[in-house]
Amino acid sequence: MACRGGCCCSSAGRLNADNARFLLLAVLIVLYMLCGAAVFSAIELPTEREAKERWEERLENFTRRHNLSRAELRHFLREYEEASVAGIRVDDIRPRWDFTGAFYFVGTVVSTIGFGMTTPATVGGKIFLIFYGLIGCAGTILFFNLFLERLITVIAYVMKSCHERQLRRKGVLPHNGRRGSGTSEVDSLAGWKPSVYYVMLILCVASLIISCCASAMYTPIEGWSYFDSLYFCFVAFSTIGFGDLVSSQNIRYESQGLYRFGNFVFILMGVCCIYSLFNVISIVIKQSINWILKKLACKCCHRCQRRLFHSRRNVVMPGNVRSRRNISIETDVVNESDTDGRRLSGEMISMKDFLASNKVSLAIMQKQLSETANGYPRQMSSNSKQNGFSGGVGALAIMNNRLAETSVDR
Repeated sequence: MACRGGCCCSSAGRLNADNARFLLLAVLIVLYMLCGAAVFSAIELPTEREAKERWEERLENFTRRHNLSRAELRHFLREYEEASVAGIRVDDIRPRWDFTGAFYFVGTVVSTIGFGMTTPATVGGKIFLIFYGLIGCAGTILFFNLFLERLITVIAYVMKSCHERQLRRKGVLPHNGRRGSGTSEVDSLAGWKPSVYYVMLILCVASLIISCCASAMYTPIEGWSYFDSLYFCFVAFSTIGFGDLVSSQNIRYESQGLYRFGNFVFILMGVCCIYSLFNVISIVIKQSINWILKKLACKCCHRCQRRLFHSRRNVVMPGNVRSRRNISIETDVVNESDTDGRRLSGEMISMKDFLASNKVSLAIMQKQLSETANGYPRQMSSNSKQNGFSGGVGALAIMNNRLAETSVDR
């Protein structure tokens, strides 16, 4: 990151990976929204204009036929819109605020679907909704996250069981071999976490099966087409909840109790699967963003390092590095490049290897320090004493030897 001459790496150094990921995701979401707006506008705008022209024609014919002024008719239509907000419809529908209707409403609230067909009209209802939704939505989101965790655990258990069954068939694992306690069994599942793409495939298949089964139920009972039923399933299960199609709103159904129970089960299962699918897809999107940032960083640093290699080939100057900037090992951005973690000169060891080896040799270093404190110091070679470097252990010995070899030229 110590590139000079107006390099882009100098500005990228001020931007950590989290901020870069956030900004790139924000830009991609804005571009995604712009593309979606262009597509929906091209598809839906002609239909909206045709519907508006037909409505104006019908309104004009109605006012002429009944000798009404447009102002009076529009005032009446506004009053009907207010009644519609309170739950009044032209056709007979189920009561909105009996116990079953209120239970359907709170289900749409805590699941964040919010169809909009039923809304509180009183001030007390609106105030209660704010606090009720705050706790209910948080608890439901926690339930969805735990559902995803349970699903991953079940998949891991199935994968491990299938693998053990194959080993038993091959005779590698004894048939009466029993695992340890429950805690060890849970810990043993840690190595069997399924792939993100595998979980995404399972959730896609489960969501599709639930949507198809629910649509087969909605089509004959609600009178929708099968495609409209699939559309309603996605809008409801994804908690978008436009409210143009809402299930279980008629005043009477055949097998009404069974249908409402099935509607509740399908919406619950569908929301769980789609919400979990969204979480998994977000992980895939994050991986894609990390890949894009890595490619951009590699291209930028590769161009910058080529300039540096031409001017400083095969040079190791620890004194110059220390005088140029005093940076700790954990935050080394001057000496450590983003490509393979190697030093710019190509001769120093990788900082990642250095830290890993230090962990391994920590016990030996502590033993040597203890011996030194007890009066048994380790003998150092004359070459090391001359150059001012101790022997060291593990990665420290490698680092000191490298520094000692290059210190003669200083």
